Amino acid sequence: MNDDLRIRHITDADWDVIVAMESRAYAGLGLSEGRAALRSRADASPGTCFVLDFGSRPAGYLLALPYQAGRYPELERTEDTAAPPPSPGNLHLHDIVVTERLRGRGLAQHLLNHLTLTARTRGDERISLVAVGRSEPFWSARGFTAHPGVRPGGYGAHAVYMSKATKRADLLVPCP
Repeated sequence: MNDDLRIRHITDADWDVIVAMESRAYAGLGLSEGRAALRSRADASPGTCFVLDFGSRPAGYLLALPYQAGRYPELERTEDTAAPPPSPGNLHLHDIVVTERLRGRGLAQHLLNHLTLTARTRGDERISLVAVGRSEPFWSARGFTAHPGVRPGGYGAHAVYMSKATKRADLLVPCP
């Protein structure tokens, strides 16, 4: 299966597929953002946003952007791409989605490993995220720790702000 996988940067041609995947993943939680917000996040940090191809088709995507630790994107707002990005330190994993038919095969872990390598290369010491839809156990199993003092507004009743260090041991998580 690994021979059929490729992680690459997002192109203009990917947005219809990304928007459709995002909607299917988050609309049921009331958290779907729409094309403008999603695209603004990728435009704010194109070097940290990726598509995962399985064979010749997009099978998932990841949007991450530099954010000050303890902060996160507001779902109803687009990113200000004119503002200079924060200096390296914390890379916020905003979205990671794998298409429904390919879930459970470790593809999200491939994307997460790629993001961790990218963060280390950039000089980021931490990766943060907001766990939604009761996904905290999923992220805890991947080394993320909850920060109960940060209450992520707008992400649903069970949202939890989490982060993990980008230390070398995080890169050794096996992928199927």
